[in-house]
Amino acid sequence: MSLAILYDHDLSSANTLSLPSRAERFVAPRTVGQLREVLVWVRQYGWPLTVLGGGSNLILPERLPGLVMQPAMTDWWLEETAGEAVRVHVEAGVVWHELVMALARHGFWGLENLALIPGTCGAAPIQNIGAYGVELAEVLETVHLLHLDDGREVVLGVDDCAFGYRDSIFKRGLDGRVVITRLVLRLSRRPHPRLGYGDLASRIGATPTPLEVAEAVCAIRREKLPDPEVLGNAGSFFQNPLVPAIQAEALRAAYPDMPGFPQPGGRIKLAAGWLIERCGFKGWREGHFGVHDRQALVLVHHGGGSAMELLAFADRVAGEVRRRFGVELEREPRLAGKVRGG
Repeated sequence: MSLAILYDHDLSSANTLSLPSRAERFVAPRTVGQLREVLVWVRQYGWPLTVLGGGSNLILPERLPGLVMQPAMTDWWLEETAGEAVRVHVEAGVVWHELVMALARHGFWGLENLALIPGTCGAAPIQNIGAYGVELAEVLETVHLLHLDDGREVVLGVDDCAFGYRDSIFKRGLDGRVVITRLVLRLSRRPHPRLGYGDLASRIGATPTPLEVAEAVCAIRREKLPDPEVLGNAGSFFQNPLVPAIQAEALRAAYPDMPGFPQPGGRIKLAAGWLIERCGFKGWREGHFGVHDRQALVLVHHGGGSAMELLAFADRVAGEVRRRFGVELEREPRLAGKVRGG
């Protein structure tokens, strides 16, 4: 095999929660050809396969058997198109935030509200990443992927991806069956700032550039969210729950200050952070884990903890929200492999 396999590889720095984890085998293919070679070996030896992106939305167990593959294809390029649109091809291993900032400096519109979201581009469609009123699905044109069972390449259009709020076909029908190799994004040269979320508009002038918007988003996120390089976290640990309008009305009657955001189909999106904070968890710590003192939606790892302990901590938080508000919280980070006792 032309690509070296590392054995008993430490993954503690490969997940933003900084959970202790080791891979039985680890490989980081730098080309699609190398990635295909890895898939042949996985099929030949029957190894369980875990695909790792930037580790920003993943809970890792203490040990991952088989092979952990982290795609390291890091090229991106522009395809000129007629008119105002520009098409961007980006490989799976590109760091998402670095791409956003580079395109903002080019003056292209579409990704600026998604600045400072951790992780790699190949993982972005799985969660349909979103922030400040914008979701990836709005700028995504196609997803290139390989099927794990036979290595065949497939290109999915945005309508094929079954995108929803923090959801996609990659979390459901294609979960564990494919690896994403490249995205094609469609951006614009024409200014169309999206500034209606939070206090974003108050941070910038009347005619901002994409870079000014991206920098304002970064400033807001840094004020509210902990740096995973300093304090382990996976960003928002729970999704903002969607509830029927009648349930939201009943809750607002009891809690008039409860925020709610109408969604297509008549449902209301509640703020999970507000629910957690009202339960008294903001800034709370138990053992090696806690709730961030500035953003209750973020669970933090103070060091020395395990995935099993984190899941128990998260269950306690979600259980109290369920007991008090009758609202179920769904975890955002995905669980890799199996956690003993969890």
